[in-house]
Amino acid sequence: MFANLLRLYQLPRLVLQAPPIRALSTSEPRFKLDACNLYEKLKFEFDEENKKRAEFLISTYPEPERRGALLPLLDLAQRQHGWLPITAIQAVAEMLKLEPFVVWEVANFYTMFNLRPIGMFRLKVCMTTPCRLRGCDEIWRTCENVLKLKDGETSKDMQFTLTATYCMGACVNGPVIAVNDDLYEDLDVPETEKLLSELKSGIMPPAGPRRDRFASEPRSGLTSLLTEPPSAGFGMQELSPKAKPC
Repeated sequence: MFANLLRLYQLPRLVLQAPPIRALSTSEPRFKLDACNLYEKLKFEFDEENKKRAEFLISTYPEPERRGALLPLLDLAQRQHGWLPITAIQAVAEMLKLEPFVVWEVANFYTMFNLRPIGMFRLKVCMTTPCRLRGCDEIWRTCENVLKLKDGETSKDMQFTLTATYCMGACVNGPVIAVNDDLYEDLDVPETEKLLSELKSGIMPPAGPRRDRFASEPRSGLTSLLTEPPSAGFGMQELSPKAKPC
C-alpha cells in the first residue's frame, strides 16, 4: 500500500515531463514544473453536466461490477479536460471506489488516453501494411514537413499532436489519418496538404473518403451483384408426386 502511494505521488512529475531522449539536447523541457503553474495544470473536477453523465453511467452497472464504468469515465474526463491529469484519475477513482493507482494503470495501458497535454487536433497516421502499400509513408512525411513535428511531438501553440499508429480498421480506404474522433480516408499528398491547411485555419472538414467514392465501394464500379436477384425459391428442386414417402 505504501509503495503504491509513493508511486502515485510521483505521477505528476511523470505525466508532465517530456519523454526521455537518448541524445543530449540543449532545448528547454516542453513542460515546466513550478509552484505557479503546477496546481492549474493538475486541477480537475467534473462539471455539473458531466457529473450527471458519470452518475448515470455508474448507475447502469450493478454494485459489484461498477468498475466496468472505468473506461467510459476516463473518456468523459479526458473529453472535458483534453488530457488526464492525476487529479482526473483521482476523481474517477473516488467515484468508483478504486485505488488511484489501479485507475492510472488502466489509463496508462490504452493509447487513446493521454497522460500529457496534447494539441487541439491529435493526428494519428496509420502505418500498417495495407496503408503502406497505398503510400502512407508519403502521407507521414507530408505531415512532418507541414507541421514541423516528429512522432509524439506537440506544436508549441498546442494546435497539433502527431503520432504514428497501427490499423484503424479502414484498410480498404487507406491511407488513413484520424483527427481526434474522425477518419479521413483515401488520402494522397495534395489531399493531405489540403486537410492540414483546413485544420490550421480552424476548420474541421467532413470526415470520410477524400476522393471519388462515397464509402468503401470499388472505384472501378461494382464487381458483384451485377444483376437483379432471382425470386424466392430459385434453384430448389420440386418433389416428384411419385416419390415414396420416407
